[in-house]
Amino acid sequence: MGNMPDHELLISLRKELHKFPELSGNEEMTSRRITRFLEKLRPDEIINNIGGNGLAARFRGSSAGPRVMIRAELDALPIHELNDFEHISSVPGVSHKCGHDGHMAIVAGVAGQFAAERPGRGELIVLFQPSEENGKGAYAVVNDPGFVSLRPDFVLALHNLPGFELNEIILRDGVFAMASVGMIIDLKGKTSHAAQPEKGISPSIAVSRLINELPLMAKGDDFSHFTLVTIIHVRIGEIAFGTSPGNGVVMATLRAYDNVEMESLISMAEAIARKIALEENLEISVSWTEKFPATVNDKFLNNMIGRIGKESGFKVSYIEDAFKWSEDFGWLTSEYRGLLFGIGAGKGHPELHHPDYDFPDRVLDAGVSILSSACRELFKL
Repeated sequence: MGNMPDHELLISLRKELHKFPELSGNEEMTSRRITRFLEKLRPDEIINNIGGNGLAARFRGSSAGPRVMIRAELDALPIHELNDFEHISSVPGVSHKCGHDGHMAIVAGVAGQFAAERPGRGELIVLFQPSEENGKGAYAVVNDPGFVSLRPDFVLALHNLPGFELNEIILRDGVFAMASVGMIIDLKGKTSHAAQPEKGISPSIAVSRLINELPLMAKGDDFSHFTLVTIIHVRIGEIAFGTSPGNGVVMATLRAYDNVEMESLISMAEAIARKIALEENLEISVSWTEKFPATVNDKFLNNMIGRIGKESGFKVSYIEDAFKWSEDFGWLTSEYRGLLFGIGAGKGHPELHHPDYDFPDRVLDAGVSILSSACRELFKL
């Protein structure tokens, strides 16, 4: 039987992870740190290199039953930290500004609970997933051959949320976090002398039209729910004052309430881009990146967490509108019965992705408590 980690040990783990952050796809040392921590808990199995640097540990009960997966994220962000505490990031320009260090510590704490007292039936799997921030990790995990033996009956995750009361539980049935995808439009014309632009084919007018028309498209009457197109990057030609440009790039983030409306938004955006390119006599190629499906919560799991939260003495709130940001946990809820819920980081706490953000350690015990209680209930099904 493993030894259950105490509160101070989880804080120590969280601060160690915070001090040594790694970007999406580069989480080798973070994965090793988690592996070393889990090895002390003596799980039945540790599986490494799932979907890249991901790993999972299994804790089996004495008899067959539901397989419950709890997921955390390994990666940090390309943000320079502005803090002065001892566990400040030691990596210039990289830091845990989304709280993934805290999420990992919570899931490690849940593993500790079931290492000390194995489930009577069923199986707990703790999953530490790479590359959440770029939307690639969960997709890579669920499509990894090593994931086949881990397929869950239920999958749970949480995310800390500044702006809500400390340890407040935030729930929503159905769509919790919206779908998003990055659109890259490459336009190719023909350069000419800047004194004779009429002898070339410049993409400048097409780029201007795309900047205006793509965001307006999302504000029309074609969609039943929230949709948004945000232009995030534009480039025309080269810095050469004697040359009229011959190529251009427009990049945009498309955001929609659910996966159905996202597909409609994608089709409309591509149609507009190709129409403009044709009218401006330009070659065009369109590509897509960082696709996040909508995260859709299971009603049964949503109700269960709400009841557990209230019985445990936490404030439980149900939000009216889905969050506009995206989470690649949607790849898991697309395949399995799942739930992503929020846990308040404090009303005055620095926001996610801000340079002075740090995960509040007072959330650790609440997160472990809620997730462990949920697992115990699911094992009885």
